[in-house]
Amino acid sequence: MTYRVIQWATGTVGIHAVPAIAVHPDLELTGLWVHSDEKAGRDAGEICGIPAIGVIATRDADALLATDADCVCYTASSDIRPTEVIDDLVRILGSGKNVVNTSYVPLLYPKAAGPGIHDRLQAACLEGGTSLYTSGIDPGFGNAGLAISVLALCKLVRTVRVMEIVNYATWNNPFTMFDVMGFGKPDPSASFLLAPGSTALAWGPVIELIAAALDVRLDGITETHEVIRADTGFDIASGHIAAGTISGMRFEVRGMLDGGPRIVVEHVTRLRDADAPQWPEGNGYRILVEGDPCLELNLELSSPFGDHNYAGCLATAMHVINAIPAVCEADPGVVTVLDLPVYSARHLMA
Repeated sequence: MTYRVIQWATGTVGIHAVPAIAVHPDLELTGLWVHSDEKAGRDAGEICGIPAIGVIATRDADALLATDADCVCYTASSDIRPTEVIDDLVRILGSGKNVVNTSYVPLLYPKAAGPGIHDRLQAACLEGGTSLYTSGIDPGFGNAGLAISVLALCKLVRTVRVMEIVNYATWNNPFTMFDVMGFGKPDPSASFLLAPGSTALAWGPVIELIAAALDVRLDGITETHEVIRADTGFDIASGHIAAGTISGMRFEVRGMLDGGPRIVVEHVTRLRDADAPQWPEGNGYRILVEGDPCLELNLELSSPFGDHNYAGCLATAMHVINAIPAVCEADPGVVTVLDLPVYSARHLMA
């Protein structure tokens, strides 16, 4: 069966999704929604750096939702518009379109995404006879997905730590790097990401999803962070880091149980590999389980077409694109990785 797919936006993830959907043997790209007038009216392939594919981008959401597509691949920005994202998803699901989503990362586990959000999305799914699934690389497969899989090897679990250790210097995304994360700012108070509650909002659902897999109820979630500042100015793909401004950050989001941190998300983000040698080192995603047996799993991403940041954006797109058949066949409702059957890169061996 071929599933007809609308791509929603062509930002840092969507620009990878369009070419992937267009060549996937199980999928057919039937529409493209774009945010800007500059992209509207252009061929989807042209926008995303591939030959023309005959799908013309539009800003007319009503027209797209009136088509008979099976699924929407939703990758629109959510950093400063989470309410609008939920409104979009409710509208799309209610129109009879399934959704795979990389946007607004708390939806990895919608029951932990905020008061009323799960219920509202669930109602839209039941109204439209549709399903909603959210994933990516982080939050997503790189932490919760890997952890849940390897925990099946354990007789006993004491603690779970999921880590991202990545150099972001080559990621060309000025808004996220400077305005959201706060690189190049003089103080963490200028970082949206490091504002009180922000890391818990974004990565708390990772912890809640792992807790659900373990069938434990946490006592609460706490967060902590630290930063380093550049000793001299230097340039990255997104712009300039001035001396004395934030050039690296490390944070933890901790799921507390019985008085201690038992499920922890840790992020170490550098712009220069030699900085902060006291922080954990690596290049990718790491799962550490203390229990019986103890486990360590490391995942590194690369690509013949770009570096680890390119590969991460592509992997984010592919983890939901490859789920489209399973999501379309699922019973109506909000689903997580705990609800879907195992899926892989079906029909993609070249």
